[in-house]
Amino acid sequence: MAANNSDPILDEGRGGGVKHEAEEAGEGKCGGGGGAAATQAPAAMLPRSGSRPQLDLSGAAIHGNLEDRNPTILLPNQSDDISHLALDIGGSLIKLVYFSRHAEHSSEDKRKLSMKRRLGMLNGGRRSYPVLGGRLHFVKFETGKLNECLDFISSKQLHRGGVDSPSWRSGAQPDNIVIKATGGGAFKYADLFKERLGVSLEKEDEMDCLVAGANFLLKSIRHEAFTHMDGQKEYVQIDQNDLFPFLLVNVGSGVSIIKVDGHGKFQRVSGTNVGGGTYWGLGRLMTKCKSFDELLELSQRGDNSTIDMLVGDIYGGLDYSKIGLSASTIASSFGKTISDDKELSAYRPEDISLSLLRMISYNIGQISYLNALRYGLKRIFFGGFFIRGHAYTMDTISFAVNFWSKGEAKAMFLRHEGFLGALGAFMSYEKHGLDDLRIHHLVERFPMGAPYISWMEKFVQKGTQITAPVPVGFPVTTGMGGFERPTAKGDILRSDASAALNVGVLHLVPTLDVFPLLEDPKMYEPNTIDLDLNEYKYWFKILSDHLPDLVDKAVASEGGTDDAKRRGDAFAHAFSAHLARLMEEPAAYGKFGLANLLELREECLREFQFVDAYVSIKQRENEASLAVLPDLLMELDSMNEEARLLALIEGVLAANIFDWGSRACIDDFDMFKKRMLADKKGQPYKRALLFVDNSGADVVLGMIPLARELLRNGTEVVLVANSFPALNDVTANELPGIVAEAAKHCGVLRKAAEAGGLIFDAMAGIQDDLKDEPVSVPLMVVENGCGSPCIDFRQVSSELAAAAKDADLLILEGMGRSLHTNLNARFKCDTLKLAMVKNQRLAEKLFNGNIYDCICKFEPVHLTS
Repeated sequence: MAANNSDPILDEGRGGGVKHEAEEAGEGKCGGGGGAAATQAPAAMLPRSGSRPQLDLSGAAIHGNLEDRNPTILLPNQSDDISHLALDIGGSLIKLVYFSRHAEHSSEDKRKLSMKRRLGMLNGGRRSYPVLGGRLHFVKFETGKLNECLDFISSKQLHRGGVDSPSWRSGAQPDNIVIKATGGGAFKYADLFKERLGVSLEKEDEMDCLVAGANFLLKSIRHEAFTHMDGQKEYVQIDQNDLFPFLLVNVGSGVSIIKVDGHGKFQRVSGTNVGGGTYWGLGRLMTKCKSFDELLELSQRGDNSTIDMLVGDIYGGLDYSKIGLSASTIASSFGKTISDDKELSAYRPEDISLSLLRMISYNIGQISYLNALRYGLKRIFFGGFFIRGHAYTMDTISFAVNFWSKGEAKAMFLRHEGFLGALGAFMSYEKHGLDDLRIHHLVERFPMGAPYISWMEKFVQKGTQITAPVPVGFPVTTGMGGFERPTAKGDILRSDASAALNVGVLHLVPTLDVFPLLEDPKMYEPNTIDLDLNEYKYWFKILSDHLPDLVDKAVASEGGTDDAKRRGDAFAHAFSAHLARLMEEPAAYGKFGLANLLELREECLREFQFVDAYVSIKQRENEASLAVLPDLLMELDSMNEEARLLALIEGVLAANIFDWGSRACIDDFDMFKKRMLADKKGQPYKRALLFVDNSGADVVLGMIPLARELLRNGTEVVLVANSFPALNDVTANELPGIVAEAAKHCGVLRKAAEAGGLIFDAMAGIQDDLKDEPVSVPLMVVENGCGSPCIDFRQVSSELAAAAKDADLLILEGMGRSLHTNLNARFKCDTLKLAMVKNQRLAEKLFNGNIYDCICKFEPVHLTS
């Protein structure tokens, strides 16, 4: 049932992901990197390898209030001195990757231990040592400003595990701190690192690191690789079983071309000394630009036809049609300057920059294709900080590969293009190896700024100008040797490099699994609707219109303090900036559906430390619903079995919705009734997973009575709820208290809750180890691993994955779980999808229906297999 005081797009989905502090390598927002030493090793350590320092995360925890903005991160069992920091020190840029630890969001209390024993999660299957959870951060510096990099590391104490690590807090000065580093600067500047920071740089081979970093991203990160043609970005789904071989082209100061045949299997097959250093060096001489980014920005206003000799310049404005060259094709880069009697100062710096960029990008693309042709490869991945996410650069390279291969080869780019080497060096810490990290799940969240931005203050002071995209004019005429210029669709071709909302943080989420009941995980797509431009505009207006009300509720949830108001303003500015960027570039954050858009809103709230904006509203609605629950249960018990089942489904669909005159868009109730009352007589479902939605009436008067009916039939019931708050959704931490209150009025619920470990005070005769048989089928609660009603079944908690293994009935309730996502999903067991459509546009788009229409969609397993 929709709550009276809730979101007007309630059940449209409300955010998601993992709670984390708001930081993208900003100032002082992170509790530390977590690799500092403690003096005692645990009894059961992972096997050591040679003399390399080892990372031990056992016992890692956040001390103090879990909601503190800067919680202390301790690694009490760390015996070796090791850093969560790796560097790639190139000729032009220094790239840093560092790790910060997540808080455990809930403790292992009796309920969770009881539930895990029952689900077989203790002393079995899963690894016995602690898992790694946290964030990977990405920062870059110019190599010429090495001292700024050293100051950054020192200020955050990254080389010693962060400012809150045990060694830093105790004042201890551990000896022999080792940092992994690659690139030529790892040798050149080793003495300076030792002098300034007291650390040794352990050098890792540059090519090994580049390949390891690329393999890691392509294997582990969804929506990492993309194509870029005519200003359009399209994400590529990587088949991990068909990744190798491929060509990796790393464009830094120079260019290395590497044939990759597998993990650790590669050879450098070619390269060129004409790369990013060439562009920067020549550009600096000719334009007086002081930085690479300044030079790149300059190119976006250029017209290279004033400098480059085109085919039309040679043939009087005509095409050379016999060999397929048009008049706008570049015949000679910088060739027009030969005949012009002009000094350098007479040429516009913008035109010089663009001509130089075209020349170098085109040649990189052509040389790369020729090497791909040499080895029969169709896929070419481009990395390195020369590209910078720059649209013109990517289009130029893509056109070169496409033109010379006649469309047979494909140029693909990586979102973390410049950090391949640093990531590879980070992977070389053995406990951060690829196999270890793939046990977890890495997701990219929506970063909030860049190094040196005190983002909170600046969002408040300046609003969206910190992060709003910068429109860039498209040059009038551009040609490239051997093919036409790329053309933008629309008036602008945006440069990713111009935006402050960069890729900055990967979140490493412990033990997220693929839901084992998905019929075909490879074909699974959570989003029911992809967002085209019109859909974006509609939903952006909905979200923007609701923003003031959401800010008011978020501020009120924290007592309306001045600090809360300040953070509320900052949240509004940040979320508006994200929406502005997505309107400018819908693919900015990867493939985006409505669920992702709504997840972004919740992630922004968490970035600004609004933990549970609807907490007081949820408590009030729960109390009101629990007060009338006894009367509802009495009424249900007075009905016959068939009438009661109909009343239960109607209750989930918001209290007798069918009696309001609304129709059911999808009405499979009779099929579900037959399975429940006829086919299953004497053969009840073994275990049902009920995915609950809103607090208040939805869960108390809808899903709990339905769960009670299943329990009475002998079915184990698992209530599945959010791990983290999302507007007025109930969470897994809140559910046991709600069930305990409901159990006061119902013996069925009380016995099932006792059996499932939800009520311990009433279990006087039952041992903690649960050796005795329970007196009832259990009622359990598990968390789903996310903070959104729009659940993605490719990433669920290990608890939910374990609970699903014996389940033969799924019930997905609410707009988020059964309409915005998973309406078309297919599972390996019977599935009931229930929702009231609370948005007119969605009702029309999906069902040609109306607001408040309902779906009761039952999919027996024999129909979906």
